Amino acid sequence: MPKVGMEPLRRKALIDATISAIGERGSLDVTMSEIAGRAGVSSALAHHYFGAKDELLAATMRHLLSELLIDTTAALRVAATPRARVSAVISVNFSDKQFRAATIAAWLAFYVEAQKSPALRRLLRIYAHRLQSNLMSGLTQLLPRHEAEHVAEATAALIDGLYIRRALREGIPNAASAIALVEDYLETKLSQAGCAS
Repeated sequence: MPKVGMEPLRRKALIDATISAIGERGSLDVTMSEIAGRAGVSSALAHHYFGAKDELLAATMRHLLSELLIDTTAALRVAATPRARVSAVISVNFSDKQFRAATIAAWLAFYVEAQKSPALRRLLRIYAHRLQSNLMSGLTQLLPRHEAEHVAEATAALIDGLYIRRALREGIPNAASAIALVEDYLETKLSQAGCAS
């Protein structure tokens, strides 16, 4: 019988192993056995905790969303101005924790799989809604609502697009250049509206 408290650690190890395996492979074409081996547990234990591979993939996606939510909430809590709120959302998406090769590959793989999986599509819709809402929390105080919606959507598209472009490259992700590109767009739009910082 496993020690009390081991289940959460093993579940987390399996989720981390899933991200690592997807990152290395560049797709969701990984087996439960491969993931279990990376996590240092038996395949039977992986199936015990998550059932089928689809359930482990959904749990991994929920984990990524949860981490992003926690990081974004913390960043927004200390943002003192509406403009700082928007920059905080951008920065979190390109933080060392979020914008790393394995996580980027996992997001891209989830986007592809969501075309076939209603469960993953629902989770990606949650992500998209949260990103839009978090950007709007600052932009609605800087721009008229219809303009804020447009800028938030374009900013979200830039963030997602930079993840996709990064997934196609070798080497360490360059968060600073990604943030600079998104911030440049944002400054251009705010300047056009007469409210640049």
